[in-house]
Amino acid sequence: MPMQFDKNFENIDYSLQRLPKAEYDSCVFTNCNFSGSKISNAEFIECQFVNCNLSNVEVIHTSFKEVKFEECKIVGVDFGACNPFLLNFSFENCQLSYSVFYQLDIKDTIFRNCNLEEVDFSESILRKALFDNCDCKKAVFENSNLEESDFYSSFHYSINPEKNRIAKAKFSKEGVLGLLEKYNISIRD
Repeated sequence: MPMQFDKNFENIDYSLQRLPKAEYDSCVFTNCNFSGSKISNAEFIECQFVNCNLSNVEVIHTSFKEVKFEECKIVGVDFGACNPFLLNFSFENCQLSYSVFYQLDIKDTIFRNCNLEEVDFSESILRKALFDNCDCKKAVFENSNLEESDFYSSFHYSINPEKNRIAKAKFSKEGVLGLLEKYNISIRD
């Protein structure tokens, strides 16, 4: 597989031209449009995506190793299809609505200031993950390992403690109501 090392890719529309299948090491993609494209079988190592549109991108067997997504639109991406070997990424100020992390081992993942509306985290291992100021409206946590994860500053989550592992997870006093939602009870001040 060809290798691209320490390169900057700016303002490229990969929805019109396909990103070449390669190993991208320490590369930065800025203001690029990948919307609806295929980046399957590519390998990204210590790369950064800044202000990119990756909505509905196909990531079958794609490797993400220590990859940072910042200010990106990543709507409807099935990360469950990517290569799970050494999978490691972080998301800051990203729109991740309707994306899927089904059955992934993504412990220690950072989600900071992200919209996680209707994201599917079913059966994922999210131990020690940080959900910092994230909107988790209708996000699906089912049979997920959330032990030691931090939801303290996040909101709109609904997590069933009977169907998820939440030992030592951190929640705010206001946010703990999201753990009781399944009981359909009324709580007053």
